[in-house]
Amino acid sequence: MTELLENYSLSTKPKKKKGGLQKVGVIGCGLMGQEITIEISKCGIDVIFIDISDKRINQIMTGISMQLDEIIDKWGLTVSEKRAILSRIKGSTNYSELKDCNLIIESINTKKRGTSFEKRQEIFREVEKHVSKDTVITSNTATLMISEISKVLKYPERSVGVHFISPVRKVKILEVVKGEKTSNWAFEFVGRFATMINKTVINLHESPGNISTRMIIPIINEACEILMEGVATIESIDITMKEASGHQFGPLEMADRIGLDMILKMMDNLYQKFGDRKFKPSPIIILLVRSNCTGVKAGKGFYKYEDGKAIPLCLTDLFSVEVKKIIKS
Repeated sequence: MTELLENYSLSTKPKKKKGGLQKVGVIGCGLMGQEITIEISKCGIDVIFIDISDKRINQIMTGISMQLDEIIDKWGLTVSEKRAILSRIKGSTNYSELKDCNLIIESINTKKRGTSFEKRQEIFREVEKHVSKDTVITSNTATLMISEISKVLKYPERSVGVHFISPVRKVKILEVVKGEKTSNWAFEFVGRFATMINKTVINLHESPGNISTRMIIPIINEACEILMEGVATIESIDITMKEASGHQFGPLEMADRIGLDMILKMMDNLYQKFGDRKFKPSPIIILLVRSNCTGVKAGKGFYKYEDGKAIPLCLTDLFSVEVKKIIKS
């Protein structure tokens, strides 16, 4: 039978077609990585995520399941759809599991303050060992340059910068950045991927912060200034900005959702790149991160999160006497 198939130029093993997209690899599956994974799987694409340990993988699967339950509670999903989504998601600690992926999205979140530039380069090197030369490798970065990260690749033309904005399920755009050596094919491939997951591509020239982060960071810093001056409470600041601008979240709510440790890194990176005071980390952000109050994922940031509710805190609840020392310094 195999001989007959070969006579008709058929094969028992279908060949991969360049440009197809059946499987996506996600490296680093924190809250953002989980949102990205869910969004991709919802659209019928298989996802394999890579993280540091089996224990962490179990935690991630539990987190993904809980996120899906929240969507079900708001009538955005059915139980059977949840099962289908989960069936397309697999976790592993082994990079060799990426071998069949057509697209890789690096989405790490290190706990160390400062840039994760070298770690991302290390991941790019490791990924390239296990995937075909046609696999497109992306980094979900807001403030680092894809041209710099991808210099370690043998085939840097396959690299593209992407930036998903939280909440991924509701934000309908994807910032896409073409690096110095990015090929037109790789860039267009990411555009087709964005269409598959129902995102509108925002094409950008390479610059730290893209559009969204460069706009959001100064707003968060100014909200912190207003808070420190005692002009208004956390809740008042967020309500005012939501009503006045039509945004879904206020700046301090948004900071908690993104993660204050991530916000601090963005501020550090942008301040280092531009030297502009509007990007310099607010003392409040520094102190919250130092106290492990990093927002939603920690259960406490500008708000305290209990039983699915966000309770705004007052300045004294956040810092007591220590904040005064930092503000004066």
